[in-house]
Amino acid sequence: MLKATVTEKGAILLGRHVACDAHEDKPIRVVTHIHADHLLGLRQSLKKCETVVMTAITKELIDVMKSPLFLMTGNVKALNYKEELWYDDEKITLYPADHIWGAAQVLVEDADQTRIVYTGDFRLPETPIIKCDILVIETTYGNPSRVRPFGEQVGDLLVSLVNESLKNGSVYLFGYYGKLQEAMQLLYKAKVRVPFIVPERVFHISKICERHGMRFGRHVLLSSNAEAELMLQRDEPCVAFYHMGSRRRVGDDALRIYLSGWEFGSPCRQVGEKEYRVALSDHCDFHGLLRYVSESKPKLVITDNYRSGDAYALAREIRKRLHIPAKPVP
Repeated sequence: MLKATVTEKGAILLGRHVACDAHEDKPIRVVTHIHADHLLGLRQSLKKCETVVMTAITKELIDVMKSPLFLMTGNVKALNYKEELWYDDEKITLYPADHIWGAAQVLVEDADQTRIVYTGDFRLPETPIIKCDILVIETTYGNPSRVRPFGEQVGDLLVSLVNESLKNGSVYLFGYYGKLQEAMQLLYKAKVRVPFIVPERVFHISKICERHGMRFGRHVLLSSNAEAELMLQRDEPCVAFYHMGSRRRVGDDALRIYLSGWEFGSPCRQVGEKEYRVALSDHCDFHGLLRYVSESKPKLVITDNYRSGDAYALAREIRKRLHIPAKPVP
């Protein structure tokens, strides 16, 4: 029997009892983080699995994104990082992953002492690399061309672009949950002290992240603050933080910044008259993925070919460069 695989529906199977990030008829379902491609079939898992496992932060974030009642339909276990959960003869442990706040890697150890790791989505250098026998790894930037030669300068460029743009009025910043909060924290630490204006869901997600250690300063809920609405209408200096899905609905005439990990040529690029793309990513580039594989020392690597990415290219390069058996699944 294979000790790890990826199903046609996107479930990462580890050992005999654990399914991660999509539903499978296993007693344990793990949710590594709140992005949609890792919540697949969660309603079904809540009904059919004995236990649904996640970090406490992920649980709080799902309460905001779905509703506080959603997770009450199943048996949810909030695990701390490095806290052990046993099921039969298998031990499940969550480890930190630098991605969205609360994201986790999963380690399953079976009765044969086989160590099976699923990284979920992650970024180095802040993600601990776990030694293992079998590794299931994300492949978002698995192609050798997906390399970012720039590092910390991305944050500095974002701060400079925002500061310069605020001289002419409002700035709209678009990104996905997690990345928006990272940008808010970057700007706050750089002492950008104009009002931060956010819609309701971004506000509540930011409050949860703040309770668990992130720092944003004061951020204003747009729907409850008439003055904030007026600032945006009058194009006064402030920063509005919106989910990427809102980019066609708001801020048409303002300066717009898109936070995108799919920018490799330049850390900051102008893409329209008042539009910029900044290469702020919450995933490893190709070299980071190879580094994780190399340092975790697995005997077998499975590259996740269900979610967006380049599983075939990454598996090929792991075999060629590291001489470790690797295959894309499914």
